[in-house]
Amino acid sequence: MKQWKDYLFSSMLIIAFLIIWEIAARTINMAFILPSPVGIMEKLWELKDVLFFEHLPATLSIIIIGLVISIILGVGLAVWMNMSKVAERAFYPILISSQMIPIIALAPIFVLWFGYTIWSKVVVTVLITFFPITVSTFDGLRSSSKELKELLLTMGASKKDIFFKLNVPSALPYFYSGLKVAVTLSVIGAAIGEWLGAQAGLGYFSRRMMTQFDGAGVFAPIVLLSAVGILLFLLAIWFEKKSLKWRKTE
Repeated sequence: MKQWKDYLFSSMLIIAFLIIWEIAARTINMAFILPSPVGIMEKLWELKDVLFFEHLPATLSIIIIGLVISIILGVGLAVWMNMSKVAERAFYPILISSQMIPIIALAPIFVLWFGYTIWSKVVVTVLITFFPITVSTFDGLRSSSKELKELLLTMGASKKDIFFKLNVPSALPYFYSGLKVAVTLSVIGAAIGEWLGAQAGLGYFSRRMMTQFDGAGVFAPIVLLSAVGILLFLLAIWFEKKSLKWRKTE
């Protein structure tokens, strides 16, 4: 019952915000700067065929490919760093340093290297999503109980048994925490890549509408991008609940 009340309160805040936004937009009456929520939804409906069947698939392909690459590389590197101190000393500082460089400054370079193909946007997405997955998984692998490890060793467990029966279950909650951050960042990465150089995609379409001073047209794909981020986040939560049924949650 308490959770339902929390959701109700959040919904009321969102509705109040949209009402204030609608009133402010109608008062200013400058749709090319501040379109109203109703105007944005009307534009979204007007452009539904172009957005949903042309630009949304392009953006989703970037997000999915980027996330798959980040998960494979991130988990692989986290496991390697956990198993090898040399790998940890070599790659962990580089991993941290990679986040100090503004991605938006590197994106034009990737366009020069890969052109307007999908891979320039995928690289941007990977750079943004790779970090939370790697660091979270690595912290999870290091969080396994030393007492349980010693117990398993005294019972004759091999390194393989310790990894799959102790380290992996310990790291899974951390991995999903990083994944939930990564899926939302993947939408940002795809949009940044498309803004700076693309021939299709929701970010590209938003930038094109901006050059035409179409405020509602700029916001419509942004609303769709937000919806994609929310759905991906909920999907990550669903996978987490399915694979972590053994963990007690309130």
